[in-house]
Amino acid sequence: MGDNLRVMAALLPQYEGCIDLIYADPPFFTNKHYPARIGRDEDSRHPLEWQLAEGYGDHWLDMDNYLDFLYPRLVLMYRLLAPNGTLYLHLDWHADACARLLLDELFGRDRILNEIIWTYHGPSPIRHAFNRKHDTILVFTKGDKYTFNADAVREPYHPNTVKTFESSAKAGFGKIPNLARGKVPEDWWYFPVVARLHNERTGYPTQKPESLLERILLASSNPGDLVADFFCGSGTTPLVAVRHGRRFMACDTTWRAVHTACSRLSEQGSPFNLQRDSILTMPALQVPIKVAIQTQIIRLVDPPKLDYWEVDPAWDGKSFHSVMQVRRPNRSGEIPLEIKLPAAPTNVCVRAVTIDGGLIQLHVQPVANSPDRL
Repeated sequence: MGDNLRVMAALLPQYEGCIDLIYADPPFFTNKHYPARIGRDEDSRHPLEWQLAEGYGDHWLDMDNYLDFLYPRLVLMYRLLAPNGTLYLHLDWHADACARLLLDELFGRDRILNEIIWTYHGPSPIRHAFNRKHDTILVFTKGDKYTFNADAVREPYHPNTVKTFESSAKAGFGKIPNLARGKVPEDWWYFPVVARLHNERTGYPTQKPESLLERILLASSNPGDLVADFFCGSGTTPLVAVRHGRRFMACDTTWRAVHTACSRLSEQGSPFNLQRDSILTMPALQVPIKVAIQTQIIRLVDPPKLDYWEVDPAWDGKSFHSVMQVRRPNRSGEIPLEIKLPAAPTNVCVRAVTIDGGLIQLHVQPVANSPDRL
């Protein structure tokens, strides 16, 4: 957790030239504020009724100010990329043309692999122009010997294409594709936005769909490769990386993003470390909370409305080792207030996050020879 400029600079001594794939989804220069949606089971058609909390801002004095922010971070990403590494830079019409010039300068104009268009549907308030319903993903490789797993991302041919080749021997001007194997996708991709994917929605603004990141990771990395996302937001990149056997690094500067990513990762059951830049402070809350301990059961008593909580049953007073976690359901339902540990705790520390993003940490020392404590 921290400013990715400082984080990437700190990684250089050990990881320069070592990261196989970097996906970057920075602010888009929209000059908007993006609140986080923290309500559950709300009517998507009535946004004025949504329960919201602080998300993040995308505000800049001008384009020069924005590029002054973006350029040094792209420089560090270039240095961290392995010789056969690939960078995917995800932007939209606000700044993609300017960013393309920066990448041409860093990588060389001949190193662009693709300009990918991610297209999607959705309502739009625009009435005096065509609806803006696509993002641009600029793909640059550091060298000639880059990873691209075509067979990992093949998709079925359209049924009309299959019918055409079945009905005419002259279809395709004599070139007959392997219809059973499928095709490599074009450089325009259709994936629904997360707003239409109820099982994925976390409420974090500008969250990207898992299918989008899955295609990127499968195409441009191999199992065991190191994947990085230094604008990780809701944590979709590390989540997909874990599912497909990739190692990952992820970073964001806001606590809500880090918390959202960690809560999603905890459900995968794979261990990970959370480190924080020493200059940042956590948004701790002094909220009274009661914890009941009964043998291996940890139970919260009348807590504030929570988004997530976790337990370290053998806290050393310094580093929090999360052994068990509970997360509020994405769509509806209440967060469970009880955790069963694999063994009796010795020195309990409970950490919880409220729906507003506040952090609560409480140390509870079990009483010797007593099964309960309130």
